[in-house]
Amino acid sequence: MVYDALIVGGGIVGLSTGLNLLKKNPHLKVLLLEKESGLATHQTGNNSGVIHSGLYYKPGSLKATNCINGYHKLLSFCEEEGIEYDLCGKVVVATDEFQIPLLENLYQRGLQNGLSDIKRISIAELKEIEPHVKGIDALKVPQTGIINYKLVAEKYGEKIRQFGGEIKLGTKVLNIKLAGGHQIIETSTGNFKGKLVINCAGLYSDRMARKTSDDINLKIIPFRGEYFKLKPEKEYLVKHLIYPVPDPNFPFLGVHFTRMMEGGIEAGPNAVLAFRREGYKKSQIHLGELGESLMWPGFQRVAAKYWKTGFGEMYRSFSKTAFTKALQKLIPEIQKDDLIDGGAGVRAQACDRSGGLLDDFAIFEAKGAINVCNAPSPAATSSLAIGDTVSDLAIKRL
Repeated sequence: MVYDALIVGGGIVGLSTGLNLLKKNPHLKVLLLEKESGLATHQTGNNSGVIHSGLYYKPGSLKATNCINGYHKLLSFCEEEGIEYDLCGKVVVATDEFQIPLLENLYQRGLQNGLSDIKRISIAELKEIEPHVKGIDALKVPQTGIINYKLVAEKYGEKIRQFGGEIKLGTKVLNIKLAGGHQIIETSTGNFKGKLVINCAGLYSDRMARKTSDDINLKIIPFRGEYFKLKPEKEYLVKHLIYPVPDPNFPFLGVHFTRMMEGGIEAGPNAVLAFRREGYKKSQIHLGELGESLMWPGFQRVAAKYWKTGFGEMYRSFSKTAFTKALQKLIPEIQKDDLIDGGAGVRAQACDRSGGLLDDFAIFEAKGAINVCNAPSPAATSSLAIGDTVSDLAIKRL
């Protein structure tokens, strides 16, 4: 069989792309290939489950437009399919004087992105809604929520099959080559032929992209985010989602407190270089992949620029005391013994050769291929919008 579209990657972006393609043209022959035995086992299945409002992203950027459009599409989809979510809201808290103008910048950015319900709140108002939080200024964002994205992704997969699409699990892509006017994907279970390859391989998206084009000048650098959980008897300390004011020069949001749909409170994550692309534990090391990261000129420049921040993140990774101290900036009552080990996720962060950590989603077209090469947070919130964008590009090609 010659497929119209061969999608590499069974995370939430690949699944959304397949679903959008089939909704627009149910006659298309679509095959999605996933190397694991289940869907959404990496970035999608290990994230913090936050429905992002679009607060942080540069107005007009792909992240801003896709997050805001995706937010509404996601909520509509969940209503239609009976998937539970909770728009519990969040507060962003300034704990130092220098953060106050940064908080105001966030507020203005949120307004520019259409978040008309956000508001600056006084310390008294903060204490009303989060009595255990300490801060000197705050922003309330009622649009933020929580959800289980693995359930969402699995529902996307179910809908793909209902529309006649195919999903093959346990099928690792080994090579992609152009032959006879078609793309041939060589996998661990055989070869597949298609008119168009859509690369949504997440942590390996740069490698897949290089199989379709010599023009890919970035590298995926894996950053592990480690979480603790609050002991059940301490969960009363957190009512909403509680975030610090992020460093505007670093594409991570800082350690924060997140309520989870299945119950419980997560505290974290930090952001440390993972020693392999799917390295969810410190002990998981792949010397080849680690060497790739360390030898990439762009990463070397990032490390030189942010060495102090990076050292602090790494120190927190090995020191529960230091991690606790970071959390105490927001909730001083938190003690080291209140934290129990949680999980970890790995973020696929694209880094260009010159040392830029790509701040926006990145989609590159090549002959016979579309490559989604940078889709970190808020890609899960944005998934239906990203899938809409990528499927439009695909349909033009088909």
